[in-house]
Amino acid sequence: MAQAKTLSKAELKQLLDVTNSCSRYSQRDATMLLFTHLCGLRIGEVAALRFDDILDANGNVRDEMTLDAARTKSKRARKIFLPKQMQRQLKAYTSSVAKRPQHGYLFSTQKGARFSANTATQHLQRLYARAGIAGATSHSGRRTWLTALSQRGVSVFVLAEMAGHRSIQTTQRYVSVNDEMKRNAAELI
Repeated sequence: MAQAKTLSKAELKQLLDVTNSCSRYSQRDATMLLFTHLCGLRIGEVAALRFDDILDANGNVRDEMTLDAARTKSKRARKIFLPKQMQRQLKAYTSSVAKRPQHGYLFSTQKGARFSANTATQHLQRLYARAGIAGATSHSGRRTWLTALSQRGVSVFVLAEMAGHRSIQTTQRYVSVNDEMKRNAAELI
């Protein structure tokens, strides 16, 4: 099976622009996409998020959250740091939600049910297709996130910890080496 496409900044902007202009639930959809692109969450982790994960007792958006072991692929809890852009998106999204659903999950389908991992995967696939980005899957955000951090010089050990990988070899498979990375490396001499 081929790896998911790593998006350029222009492709991510295109994806968000199309989502914001064409989606009936644009805040929800952009927030789901950005959790994968800005926080490196797997789509199953996104689908399992609850309002209590991202909001403190006063209803303010947190700057970090913890995914418990039951909701991660590796079955190990991990701390997720929410960058400022993600915090702004979450504030806009939670403000747009008229009433929290009784199920407590952050994302609801059109019919008010919580997203399953499979339904969320298919939904993101449709968002990428609508934006005309071939080869992108629900895992593209995670790959793009890891590649961008690697490109900025983040150690593979830090990347593995942030991604929840037990082995740096797993993390290394996610990172796409590109000409910009090689150019930056050449300039270090």
